[in-house]
Amino acid sequence: MVTTIIYTILSLSLLGAVAAVVLYFVAQRFKVFEDPRIDQVEAELPAANCGGCGFAGCRNLAETLVKSESFDGLFCPVGGNTVMARIAEVLGRQAVTQDAKIAVLKCNGTCEYRPRTSIYDGTASCAIASALYSGETGCNYGCHGFGDCVEACLFDAMYIDETTGLPVISDEKCTACGACVKACPRNLIELRKKWKGNKKIYVACSNEDKGGIARKSCSVACIGCSKCVKVCTFDAITLENNLAYIDSDKCRLCRKCAPECPTNSIIEIGFPQKKEKIPETAGNNPLTVNKD
Repeated sequence: MVTTIIYTILSLSLLGAVAAVVLYFVAQRFKVFEDPRIDQVEAELPAANCGGCGFAGCRNLAETLVKSESFDGLFCPVGGNTVMARIAEVLGRQAVTQDAKIAVLKCNGTCEYRPRTSIYDGTASCAIASALYSGETGCNYGCHGFGDCVEACLFDAMYIDETTGLPVISDEKCTACGACVKACPRNLIELRKKWKGNKKIYVACSNEDKGGIARKSCSVACIGCSKCVKVCTFDAITLENNLAYIDSDKCRLCRKCAPECPTNSIIEIGFPQKKEKIPETAGNNPLTVNKD
């Protein structure tokens, strides 16, 4: 009995040793060389794995950056220019820079401006609600407010304002990863150029209905009157499908367009109050006061 046990142990040990040797040579034969710079580049990335760069994760982006001959089309929105500069140093290439971006909501249709005409009693999901019907208001383009974008945000940069029913984006936390843009079934979130002081000016409406119909469903809807287009001297504003759009790359923040908008659908954020001239004069100098 003892002899049998000893032979069994020896046999299994010998078999295990042979298998280990075979596996070792097989592993050496099919060993895949990996550029050590991939680990270095990955270490410089923020490890957010948000997919904002268009790749599955930071590791995937690091592999692509190392294998690519240039940085064309490759950028980490979370790390920004600082991280890309460090990666360029690792790879011995010329660093590329891009303007920082920020997410904005192209809808200002709060309950105050966009009266509710029906009640949705289904699953609280923007994607599902969009697939089932036009929404709880007369606007077929407005925000549902169920927060798909909030759930998609990995940086805690969004929340739903309980008063307005609309998502709020934190300028300080937003990394412009684009997750909210992809999550919104109505394409209401856009990544725009980020100005100093978090200044913003954009058309907060996505309604493509004609003026009268749009205005009836929402009092702050863009009615496609083109007044903003005419006053813009930088060709930054276009009108398409009854809807004005301000190109943030062309816009110079002159703010001439906002006062022209009869429905206040152009939103200005982060600017000081404008001073306006009044007809009264003190001596030969016109008075200026802050515009309330």
